[in-house]
Amino acid sequence: MKLQLPDSDITYFPNFLVNEEASAYFKLLKSSASWRQDEIRVYGKLYPQPRLTALYGKNNRPYSYSGIIMQPLPFNKTLSEIEKKITAIAPVGFTSCLLNFYRDGKDSNGWHSDDEKELGENPVIASVSLGQSRYFHLRHRKLKDLKHKILLEHGSVLLMSGQTQHYWHHQIPKTNKPIGERINLTFRVIP
Repeated sequence: MKLQLPDSDITYFPNFLVNEEASAYFKLLKSSASWRQDEIRVYGKLYPQPRLTALYGKNNRPYSYSGIIMQPLPFNKTLSEIEKKITAIAPVGFTSCLLNFYRDGKDSNGWHSDDEKELGENPVIASVSLGQSRYFHLRHRKLKDLKHKILLEHGSVLLMSGQTQHYWHHQIPKTNKPIGERINLTFRVIP
């Protein structure tokens, strides 16, 4: 399903992975990924990042965002399997994968764009959701009233490409609802 948003190229693939397969990947990644919790600087103060992360790559290229520099671990069998499936819809040649582990509704990812220099001019980001469904919010950078949200479901893929990162911010907001764990895999190219 293509999102009809100006200045974007965003497509949502629900049920990209069958439920049993997605659940198996979730269980495997939760127990085997090298999760870490970095500190981020917000208005001069350091805070624990409100989620756990892990970075894996094929070419040993670091990834930096919000003052955090991550060195990748080598791609493992699980990530390679998932990436191979994604190339059916996005034949891109992804080189890295940033994993995010949202332990509950208090874990979040604030407003941002994936527009870091090392991702290139029009990055392609393939975002795989495993576990608890969470709302993904989008807002246009210039047209402040232009907003959208979509529920990212277990086993789904959200593909963002073209000029999306130039014109749109996105986030996974906090929620007070009692919810389960979610793992998000963001495949990207760092040449």
